[in-house]
Amino acid sequence: MGKATNDRSSQMNYLQNRIQMLQQVIESMDGEEAEPSDLDRLLSMIEDLRLKVERYKKDWEEGRS
Repeated sequence: MGKATNDRSSQMNYLQNRIQMLQQVIESMDGEEAEPSDLDRLLSMIEDLRLKVERYKKDWEEGRS
């Protein structure tokens, strides 16, 4: 999937890129044509991002990056 992000700068870049990707997905959705499965996809992307933020936070607290 990609190389590990071990330093804070790389981790922040990763998060910024994921947020931009999420924004692009949302902007591409048409409210009149969106399906419940589209919202499930958004929720999944948001949850994945939340988990990554939690992981980075833990790393930072433990001084791993």
